[in-house]
Amino acid sequence: MNTSQPAPRSQARSAARLAAVQALYQQHMEGTAVARLLNEFHQHRLGMEVDDDQFADAEVDFFDDVVSGVDARSEEIDALIMGKLSQGWTLARLDKTMLQILRCGTYEIIARADVPAAAAINEYVDVAKAFFDDREAKFVNGILDAIAKEARP
Repeated sequence: MNTSQPAPRSQARSAARLAAVQALYQQHMEGTAVARLLNEFHQHRLGMEVDDDQFADAEVDFFDDVVSGVDARSEEIDALIMGKLSQGWTLARLDKTMLQILRCGTYEIIARADVPAAAAINEYVDVAKAFFDDREAKFVNGILDAIAKEARP
């Protein structure tokens, strides 16, 4: 067996995480209702080709859980993130994509006991690297690690 390729489930979860960040970014910018957002991603994005970009097959149930969970627990999640930001920083100062990455990662840490905290952190560091450089990826690692140490002692 070739161990250099992630398992299909792992790839599907990675795709679901990236799509969840994108969906929540869209919701943040446009105010799209969750049910409509999920339907749009199911119909037009997950595993589809959009503007010559092939979207990877995502674990749909996992995607749905992360998007719905972040939406349902947004106040709790935002409070946890705020508690780890440097003094003087607010959520409004964070890049909008960065905020969604932190929200998704925080949700997985507090609500998905089936996902090891280290795995969730590593996955969202990888998502951050898709949008940002190493400095921001290290920021994601630091914030999510601090949340995990508190939420999963």
